[in-house]
Amino acid sequence: MEIYFDNSATTRCYDEVRDIVVKTMTADYGNPSAMHRKGVEAEEYVKEAARRIARILKVDPKEILFTSGGTESDNMAVIQTAMALKRSGNHVITTKVEHPAVREPVSYLEKQGFEVTYLPVDEHGVVKQQALQEALRPDTILVSIMQVNNETGAVMPVEEYGSLIKRLSPGAVFHVDAIQSFGKFPIYPRRSKIDLLSVSSHKIHGPKGVGFLYIRSGVKILPLILGGGQQNGMRSGTDNVPGIAGMGLAAEMVYQNLEENVRHLRELRKYMIEGLAGIEGVHVNGMPFPEGAPHIISATFDGIRSEVLLHALEDRGVYISAGSACSSHKRKPSATLSAMGLSREQIESTVRISFSEENTLQEAEQALGILREQVSVLRRYARH
Repeated sequence: MEIYFDNSATTRCYDEVRDIVVKTMTADYGNPSAMHRKGVEAEEYVKEAARRIARILKVDPKEILFTSGGTESDNMAVIQTAMALKRSGNHVITTKVEHPAVREPVSYLEKQGFEVTYLPVDEHGVVKQQALQEALRPDTILVSIMQVNNETGAVMPVEEYGSLIKRLSPGAVFHVDAIQSFGKFPIYPRRSKIDLLSVSSHKIHGPKGVGFLYIRSGVKILPLILGGGQQNGMRSGTDNVPGIAGMGLAAEMVYQNLEENVRHLRELRKYMIEGLAGIEGVHVNGMPFPEGAPHIISATFDGIRSEVLLHALEDRGVYISAGSACSSHKRKPSATLSAMGLSREQIESTVRISFSEENTLQEAEQALGILREQVSVLRRYARH
C-alpha cells in the first residue's frame, strides 16, 4: 500500500502528459529553432502550450515565457524587474512568509542597495491589507506576494492587493507566486492587476524542470539568460519542448475539471482536519476550514519531532512532508511558521499533508488510522 500525501512537493505525471513528453523526445524531436519541417513541428508544440496556458489565464500567448520551473520564474520576476526599474525607485515590498525562491532573490536585492519592506502576517498566515497600504510609497517599484502559502495553504487576497497597489503606487510592478494556486483557483491576471505570475509544471501533474512566467505586455524586465535569442530574446537557449508540451497539456487537463477537482480536494481536507482534531495534542495551523487552499494542511503534533513522525509513516507506506520540500533538508526553522507566532519547538513538530485529485477518501481514512497508531506509539516512546 502506498498513500502519497506530499503533492505540494510534486505530483504524479498524468499518463497523457507522459505520452506527449515521450513523443516529443522520440518522434517529434526536432529543435524548434531549426527551419526545416522537424523544427517547425517542434515549434508548434511550444506555440500550442502557450495558447493552452493563455486561454486559462485569458491573456495573450506572447505574454507567456517558458522557464526551467518556479524558482527560475520567481528569480527572474524579482531580480530582473527590480534591476530594470531601479532608476524609477529603490523600494521593494514582499512578505515574511514567501518561498525561498522569492525570499533569497529579495535578500540579494538588499545587498545591491535596494530597500525592502517585509510585511507581517496574522495568526492565520495572511497579510492584512492595512499593512500593505502603509508600506506602499511613491518609490515602490516591485511588490511580490504569493497567492497560496506552500507550507500552510493560507490564501492571500491578491485581487484586493492588486487594486490597492495600482491605486497607491501605480508605477509598481505586482508579482504573484502562483506555484501552489495555479490549478486550484481560477486566475485572471488582468482582472487582478497582476503584472507577473510564476507557475511550476510539476505541481499540476506536469513534468519536472519546466515552468512559466506570465509577463504583462509593457512590463519592464531584463532577460535572465543571453545567447541565441530564443523567446524574443528574453530567455535564450534551446526550448525544452518535451517539458513545455507536457506542461501545456497538464494545465489544460487540470482546468478542464477544476470545479470537480477542487470539490474533491476540499472533501479530503475537511475529512482529514476533522480526523486530526480527534487526536490529542494535534493542532492545525493556518486558515480554518473552509477557508484556505483546498489541498494543504499544516499540523503540529505536540511532543513528536516531524522527522520522526514522517519516517514512522513512511515505514507504513504513507508519505507526507516535514514542511516545504524545497527547504526540508535544512535545519533553519520555518520562516513562515515563525512569522505566524509558532515556537521553535512547535515548528520542529509540524508536518504538511497535501493532496491531489487522485487521492481518495479511503486513503485519508487509512492514513488517519495509521497516524493515530503511530502517534500513540511515538508518545509512549518519548515519555520513556
